[in-house]
Amino acid sequence: MYRFLLSRQWVILTLVAILLIPTMIRLGIWQMHRYEMRSDRNRMVSEALAAKPVPVERLTSPGHAVATADKYRRVTATGTFDTGREVVVRRRVNGDGEVGFHVLTPFVLTDGKVLLVNRGWIPADSGAQTTFPKVPAPPSGRTTVTGRLMPDETTAASGIKDIKDLPDRQIMLIDSGEQAKRLGTAVLGGYVAQTAPAPKGGTPEQLSDPGKEDAPLNYAYMIQWWLFAAGVPVGWWVLVRRERRDREEKAASTPAEEAEPATV
Repeated sequence: MYRFLLSRQWVILTLVAILLIPTMIRLGIWQMHRYEMRSDRNRMVSEALAAKPVPVERLTSPGHAVATADKYRRVTATGTFDTGREVVVRRRVNGDGEVGFHVLTPFVLTDGKVLLVNRGWIPADSGAQTTFPKVPAPPSGRTTVTGRLMPDETTAASGIKDIKDLPDRQIMLIDSGEQAKRLGTAVLGGYVAQTAPAPKGGTPEQLSDPGKEDAPLNYAYMIQWWLFAAGVPVGWWVLVRRERRDREEKAASTPAEEAEPATV
């Protein structure tokens, strides 16, 4: 009745179905991990942004790697901007997808240490990134800034290649260790994405809120892959039943061989 399952075509089809089931289950598990990771990230960001700002030196110090739990934490710092040693970070986009620079300015604290402050985004002059752009000046004199604490950027985390031999005062990644060597002074680990004072006319465009990742989408994909995995054996059995029915109908419709004439 089911001897057709031993045919080459059906053996291949059955093996493919057997391989698809664990593959789809694994894809569902991967989406589950993505959902958990994004949910944790969204929760961390929400809690960090809702927390009361604290002095930056409570969370970081020279040579310190910003902890994951402290990422996006709101911090404050008081000091003066050192525009003479300011640099720009290449190939950064704003909320509209335009390519330009982030402005990274050393901020000298009252105790002499330096905090790297990302003041925001500016467009490239005439779309070119080969020369140092015209950078709007920050507030002069003693200033208190508020912002989101961020870890040092790496190629592994950002996907941005750290290209060397760039034009003067341009960098690819914000790395407090590298900036400490350039400045020749103690630099706090990580950097701060400035959110206050609020930008005014002619100042860098404020960096966008980190926002939330679409974790429910990964949850939907997880369910989808597991439904597909459950549907494979069902679909295989439907095909088997259809093949059997088609063969039975074909056999029933084939006329019987005519009987041989009787011998006299």
